[in-house]
Amino acid sequence: MDNNDRVLIVEGADDEHVVRHLCNRHQAIPEFCIRDKGGIEGLLEDIGLEILAPSRKAIGILVDANDDLDARWDAVANRLREENIEIPSRPELTGTIIDSNPRVGIWLMPNNTSPGELENFISEMIPDDDPVWPRSEDYIDGIPQADRKFTEKKILRAKIHAWLATREDPRQMGAAIRARDLHTDGTLSIAFANWLRQLFE
Repeated sequence: MDNNDRVLIVEGADDEHVVRHLCNRHQAIPEFCIRDKGGIEGLLEDIGLEILAPSRKAIGILVDANDDLDARWDAVANRLREENIEIPSRPELTGTIIDSNPRVGIWLMPNNTSPGELENFISEMIPDDDPVWPRSEDYIDGIPQADRKFTEKKILRAKIHAWLATREDPRQMGAAIRARDLHTDGTLSIAFANWLRQLFE
């Protein structure tokens, strides 16, 4: 994925790792470069520079919706409008692609319609019959509120990482994709792969 005329910008290393391994599991996704912007502020700040880069044919923007999908959409939209790129009032369910020059794609994690983040996307990839996932949920739920070092908003993230800790290679989420502990043939994973394919074709 070193094709610099097609670039996906992401908030962090976890996003990059997940996208790389997901692409390895899906067929016929064109080559593209992934650039980790070290957080949402850096990503928003660099949108204009990435759009104006010489020979740029397509740019994908991957961000977490977090608590307020509309606010995150507006933040990205405002940056794009500064570059004279018209953007819909709402994200598309299957990922937004704007036929501009360069082509621009936007995906709000997890699914373009709900608040959330990368971990919500990953939770959809855990097999329904996974025997450890319910135990991971019970473990985190069983920690008394006074002893928790995470907020209620981050409880799913804690559950995902508790589950990851039980893997043979208990590290990044992308490693669980590579090990096939996470399934990439679900509706959401396929929709995301199709968005990448259409954006970078």
